[in-house]
Amino acid sequence: MMRLRCQRWVLIGAASFVLCACFGLGPQRQRGAPAPNPPPGGAPPAAFGTPPVRPQDVPDAVPRFEPRSRNGNPPFYEVYGKRYYVLSAASGYRERGVASWYGPGFHAIRTSTGEPYDMYGMTAAHKTLPLPAYVRVTNLQNGRSIVVRVNDRGPFVGNRIIDLSYTAAAKLDMLRNGTAMVEVRALDPAVPETHTASYSPAAPAASAPTPPESPVSPNALFVQAGAFADANNAERLAAKLRGGGYGTVFVRDNQIAGRKMYRVRIGPVPDVAEFDRVVAALERAGVRDAHLALD
Repeated sequence: MMRLRCQRWVLIGAASFVLCACFGLGPQRQRGAPAPNPPPGGAPPAAFGTPPVRPQDVPDAVPRFEPRSRNGNPPFYEVYGKRYYVLSAASGYRERGVASWYGPGFHAIRTSTGEPYDMYGMTAAHKTLPLPAYVRVTNLQNGRSIVVRVNDRGPFVGNRIIDLSYTAAAKLDMLRNGTAMVEVRALDPAVPETHTASYSPAAPAASAPTPPESPVSPNALFVQAGAFADANNAERLAAKLRGGGYGTVFVRDNQIAGRKMYRVRIGPVPDVAEFDRVVAALERAGVRDAHLALD
């Protein structure tokens, strides 16, 4: 476990700001790697203690208006030499990537907002969303969907985009693997959610999930290596990547706001392990903004 200390001073104009703990980020953990697998039956390991209720019986978080937390919301902060800028608002945020979960060793420890972490609640940690925030997390591999309240910072390992509580991860059926490919979408308490389509998972969930915003197919997950307005630039990158052991490389064109974009994609990728492998290989080749995409 690691606690961030005020080690860096950043000068902006004539003013200097002390980062990290001085802004109340709380103890930051090296989280994001796959968590230990629970024993058969989905029960948490003995170290967790006894859960108060079954995960499927815990209701989703209900979005409501909350003031911005006095803790955990600096303009920016640094972890492991990387700087993160906290968003001014959650509205419009939507991202796809890999989710992890945390539980062992962190239950009841102070989160970045100053609240104790409850691994049996419906909460999450995020690097840049303002705290608190509410998001819908959809498991893109099975269609299950939940709503959580973001009240902590992290994860800071690999390319993980959100760290879920034990219960939230259980409801998404990602405990055994430790990770899952997900979509995270911020929710506005003032705007009711609408769904344009529904999705039926291959296996029924223990509790009926709210359908995601759009249909999801486990075979429709790709790594996007780049997006270009010029088709020639897209083809040049695709040609560079073909034959490099990344997998199937192709260019897909889409109309966005009346403008055609050319996207270089690799895949499909069947699981997080393959996604991580491709992204790491792309980074070694100098492609550093690769991310998860749906077909």
